[in-house]
Amino acid sequence: MIDASKLDWDKVDGLMPVIVQDCHSGRVLMLGYMNGDALAKTRETGHVTFFSRTKNRLWTKGESSGHVLQLKDISTDCDSDTLLVMAEPVGPTCHLGNVSCFNEQQTPALTFLAELEQVIASRKGADPESSYTASLYARGTKRIAQKVGEEGVETALAATVHDKDELVNESADLLYHLTVLLQQEGLELTDVINKLKERHSK
Repeated sequence: MIDASKLDWDKVDGLMPVIVQDCHSGRVLMLGYMNGDALAKTRETGHVTFFSRTKNRLWTKGESSGHVLQLKDISTDCDSDTLLVMAEPVGPTCHLGNVSCFNEQQTPALTFLAELEQVIASRKGADPESSYTASLYARGTKRIAQKVGEEGVETALAATVHDKDELVNESADLLYHLTVLLQQEGLELTDVINKLKERHSK
């Protein structure tokens, strides 16, 4: 977390722009403003709080809708006059019901994996009759692992015959089932990515 005393509050007349990103997908969720009190309350409560210029008071995102932003990290830019907040959204961020206030933004394709992972995780306690994912969770690790093995073999076979369409299809199945398996075992794609980063740094 940042040291609030090192922020250049004078430069922004005590009201600092705040960019909020989804901590999982990296998607930009909204732009707001914080004064020192809003920053302090955000850190104290763990819910992102702004200074509302229209209400002229502190305003915690989701205080009426329940769609709060759970704080994960705060950093600042090189000039110490803008904040970047990483948060986990509970429900849609935009008051229009959209995931983001910048709903038309073009996000990198790989961010969809993070969104898919959240959907998969939400199926853990669902009725097995309601979704394929829930039925996999109900059948347990052994069955899910078996599916990963099957999809891995089918992916490899598609590559050996140079069937690109089938390779894409089987790769999608493999990534999906691998994500379910990780979730089943209490792990996330982030754990795998961190391992790759660790190997890359050596």
